[in-house]
Amino acid sequence: MLVAPMDTSIRKLPLIYAVQRLGVNYHFEKEIEDALEAIYHENNEADNDLHTTSLRFRLLREHDFDVPCELYEASYMRVHGEDILDEAISFTTTHLTLAAATLDYPLSE
Repeated sequence: MLVAPMDTSIRKLPLIYAVQRLGVNYHFEKEIEDALEAIYHENNEADNDLHTTSLRFRLLREHDFDVPCELYEASYMRVHGEDILDEAISFTTTHLTLAAATLDYPLSE
């Protein structure tokens, strides 16, 4: 699964997310780190949708990779007619607000 070859490393993101949600990620720590390392160095973001981009962002940040907040910041620089950035601001605001309720101080600030 995590060590088996796939078309792209990006396809491993939903699998990593599912393993973490099931609470068995401690069994696959090395495999997850290796997969995320490959995803971090792979610069194939052309075909990613908003869900994949946000999942990549969250998982990489969660595992202490240096990932810029450009999508979130760019959403505030949008102009009329840029629907993808409107969607990004709505998505990120909703999910960050929901996440803040479950976090401890100082992350909840």
